[in-house]
Parts: sequence; C-alpha cells; structure tokens
Amino acid sequence: MSNIEWDEKTFSRFAYLGDPRINGSLAVYTLTKANMEDNKYESTIVIENLKTGSRRFVDNASMPRISPNGRKLAFMRSNEEKKASEIWVADLQTLSAKRVLTAKNIRSIQWNDDSRRLLVVGFKRRDDDDFVFEDDIPAWFDGMGFLDGEKTTFWVLDTESEEIIEEFEKPRFSSGIWHGDAIAVNIPHREDSKPALFKFWDILLWNEGEEKKLFERVSFEAVDSDGKSLLLHGKKEKRFMSEHDWLYIWDGGLKSVYEGPLSAGQARLDGGKAYFTLADAGRVNLYLWDGEVKPITVGDHWVMGFDAHEGKVAALIDTATRLRELYIYDGKLKQLTDYNGPIFSKLKTFEPRHFRFKRGDLEIDGWYLKPELKEEEKAPVIVFAHGGPKGMYGHYFKYEMQLMASKGYYVVFVNPRGSDGYTEDFALRVLERTGLEDFQDIMNGIKEFFKLEPQADRERVGITGISYGGFMTNWALTQSDLFKAGISENGISYWLTSHAFSDVGLWYDVEVIGPNPLENENYRKLSPLFYAKNVKVPLLLIHSLEDYRCPLDQSLMFYHVLKDLGKEAYIAIFKKGPHGHSMRGSPRHRSKRYKLFIEFFERKLKEYKEGFDAEKILKSGGD
Repeated sequence: MSNIEWDEKTFSRFAYLGDPRINGSLAVYTLTKANMEDNKYESTIVIENLKTGSRRFVDNASMPRISPNGRKLAFMRSNEEKKASEIWVADLQTLSAKRVLTAKNIRSIQWNDDSRRLLVVGFKRRDDDDFVFEDDIPAWFDGMGFLDGEKTTFWVLDTESEEIIEEFEKPRFSSGIWHGDAIAVNIPHREDSKPALFKFWDILLWNEGEEKKLFERVSFEAVDSDGKSLLLHGKKEKRFMSEHDWLYIWDGGLKSVYEGPLSAGQARLDGGKAYFTLADAGRVNLYLWDGEVKPITVGDHWVMGFDAHEGKVAALIDTATRLRELYIYDGKLKQLTDYNGPIFSKLKTFEPRHFRFKRGDLEIDGWYLKPELKEEEKAPVIVFAHGGPKGMYGHYFKYEMQLMASKGYYVVFVNPRGSDGYTEDFALRVLERTGLEDFQDIMNGIKEFFKLEPQADRERVGITGISYGGFMTNWALTQSDLFKAGISENGISYWLTSHAFSDVGLWYDVEVIGPNPLENENYRKLSPLFYAKNVKVPLLLIHSLEDYRCPLDQSLMFYHVLKDLGKEAYIAIFKKGPHGHSMRGSPRHRSKRYKLFIEFFERKLKEYKEGFDAEKILKSGGD
C-alpha cells in the first residue's frame, strides 16, 4: 500500500524544474525540492548531456548560463552568512569552479559572445539601518520591499581577471541585454516627472560610456539579441497595459514578427529566427517565426519556459495532471525527464472536463474536475476564480484543484471576459466594469456546469481565488446567495485604498477601475467593502503581510467591517511571503495554508461545523 496521498504536504514530494538553457548537446536547468524539516527550498543545477544521456549536478546553485562557446557554466549561489549572492564560473568538462563576484543585489547575468565577459544587472539602495527615504513612486514593490532610492546597476564582469571593468547606473525598473559588444537598455519612460511604468519605455544602446537612443516612448522592450538584431516584445504604442503583446525585430529598421489575435509570451532569437509562446484558450504553445509563423507544440498543455540554440529547443511543459518536465525539440518533440512520474503513479489525478457556453456575443471556456463518486451520491462544489483579471485557467497543473478533487469536491473554473488567451477585445471588456459582466460570466459558467453534472450539490457551493480571484470571491459573497462559504486570498475589498497603497495601483487601478480615483464613483461602486452587509456565509480571509501588490489593508478592512456587522469571518495573516505567497512562501508556510484551505471547506461545506479554530486544526491534524 502506498504511503503517498493527497494532503497539505504532498507538494513537498514533487521536484520543480525551472530556468532551462540549451547549447549544442548540453541542456541545463534548476531542480528545486522543498525541505520541510529545515523549512527551505534547495536548488540544484542539472547538466544533461543530450548525446550520452549522462547527468551532472551543481549543488546549492541557480540561474545557470552556458557560455556561447559551450565550455563554461556561470551560475549563482546564495551566501546566507554574508547575506549576498555569488557568481561562479565552472569548466563544463571538469566542473571545477571559481567564485568571480560577490555582490549584495543581483537580478540577472548574461554571457557576452566572447564567452569571457558577463553582464551583471543588479541594484543598489540607500540601505540606512534606521529608515528609508523616497522621492519617486512607487515607494515599495512586491517581492522587492521598500525601494529606498533604488537605482539599477549594470556591471561588465571579466571572468578571467575577476574584475568589474565597466559599470553604470540607470533608473529603477531598468533592464538590459548584450547586443554585440554594446548593451541594449530598457528604461521606464517618464511623463511629467512620473514614470510611465509597465506601459512606455525608452531604449538606448550603451557602449563604453557612449549612449545612443534607439526608441523613445514605445510600448515594447528589448528581450533578446543575436548581436545583429534585437527582439522586441510588446507594441509600438499602447493605450492600455492590458492590451496584447506582439513581437518585432529591429536591425536598423523595424519589422513585424507577430501581430496576431493572441498575446505573445516568452520569446527568443536563434539564427535569425524567433521562437515564442502564445496563450490560446487555456493552452500555452510554442511557435517558430522564420518569415512566417509555424507551431512547434500543439496540445493541451502549458509551455512554462524554454530556450533555443541552433534549431534545438529545451522546454518545460506542464499538463493539468502532471507537473512540468523537460522536453527537447529538434524537429520532433520528446520528453527528456520524468522526475515526478513515480509520485504521480501513486496519486489519483483528475483530468479537466471542458465545456463552452455563450454569453451575449462571446464564447466562454469552462472546465471542471469530477471527484470519485458513488452512483447517486451528491458532492459539494468549489469554484476557483483566477487572478489578473488578465490571467488564464486551462491545461496546467494546479495543486489546490487536484487536492480538493481528491477530497471529494467538484472543482469548477472559468475564463471570463478579461482573461488572457483570447482576442484583445475579450481582454479589454473588463476595464472599468470589473465585477460586472465578468462575474456574470462565472455565474453563467456555474449554471452551465450544473446542467452537465446532476450529482453536483447546488446547496453546497464554495468559492475561492487569489489576488483578482480574491476580489472576485469577496464580490461574489456580496452579490449572490449561491455560495455557502468562501476563501479569499490576498484580494481587493476597496479599490480607492488599493489605488493609493498598492505598488501598481497608480497605473493598474486607473486602467481597470477608471481614471480620477478621488472622484470616480467606480472606486466605491465596484468595491466589495460597501456591500459587506450582504454577506450571509462564512468567509476565511488569507493574506501575506509582505504583499505590496494587494496589501494587507484590503483583507483587514473587510474582516473588521464584517465582524462589526456580526458576520462569520476569520483572518489568517502569514507574517512572511509576497503577493504570490501560495507558491513562494516557505514550505511550512505553504503546508499550513493548504491545511487551512482544506479544513475550512470541510467544516463549512461538508460537516456544517460552527467556528474555525485554526490553532487546534494545525496542531491536531484537523481532528
């Protein structure tokens, strides 16, 4: 009998692959495991020889980068004692390695074509022990903390002499890549002294202290170069950040690579060709442009990351029932790794069942997982609302969904208007109307689901979501009597304070909710807080203290108002973890979150128990 089953700790059994790179017969990636005992994640770099099938490993390492000549591997190591990052360079034949740089704040590294110099992009701050000081916006950013006068730093590191031979600074949120021996730098464009973050960029070439402006106030960034051409991701000019991203090549003139109905994701240049992903109705597939666009992968999966070199591609591919593994494409796609196969062979997984329905002039996609049921047995339902609003559900592995299906729940999820993976018009229809037609799309999806599954219990429906999905959960409980319980995570309850408090509120909220926040009635009309009296069912609010995207005030306000009105509400505040704490929190943090998630719905949708004693639940294993 297997000792592996779905519970709050099953995630720690899986291997998580990331950051794939390929060069000739070598493919490298990071392999991360959760160490529950020490409450940390441990990353190893794996070096795959595609010819011999052999593997080699570099412990305590991440961010692998193969030199263009295929002889060296640069990587990062964390020095916890010094609270710094280290860059190491290893010989790929012997794996003997040397440390070439120790620095406090490093964000990216990239080899020059000479296989000797590294471009190191990092940042510096004031770093006063007693206070932070700011004269720009935003003052903080999710996953980065208080910016404290941050500047982006660019270093050219000679790995032979182990010396920084060139350095310069640019404004915060800048980025850069090698373009031959020059550096293409993306700098946030400023309008009326305010940065036009996430919408407009200036792009310049920096070469030994000389700067040349290539583009001003454009909505694309330079994301890759082959030394002759730059690959640009975005648009020439956007009205809204929520518009789709396209691809262009600049080689002295600008030419289109992709200007299609879908939004382009990750992109790479290789030998004058461009590889890129497209989000498409719940799928993310890989495409090649060589003068025309051709699909490389076609299927019900998500390409979660890839790299390309000399016509070969290394890609990480997720499905709804399997975590990502490494695949190699060299004219034919084949799976290279199977780290999680033995674990999944011991677990029952649930394949999503797809359905579509019309709402007005739109076709909406929905899916559901059906639990194992006896004939005529009724089962409760949990509705998941995705983040964004320009997020997307579909054919990728979602731990909470598999977990709750294994516990006997139907799991329903829908891509309402505003979602990615469809036309740009579909994505933009939610602007200044959030919570209106998009919420009705979800409700219509639930109605359609009930037609398909008579064993689904209409009297036991819960709803949950994170970020925009947290907002949608708060909104749903104030707008409908269908739901009998909700778990809202890192969500929005009052758009005005979100506008003023969130790291992206000054840009994001004025697009999604509307301009003139201090005067616009949308900021009250579309805020769940002002409908709190309508909540009739138990609500668990989960939030992470270090979330600067949807800060803690959002859940805390809603909690206080609900309690003051005599409603059944609970709040769990995790002391660490950014906005994406559900995936980026420490192993124990994630385990406790999953436990609270399971037990709240068990008590409110199955056992009808009053109260929710989190301390007792976590200590006693839920008894």
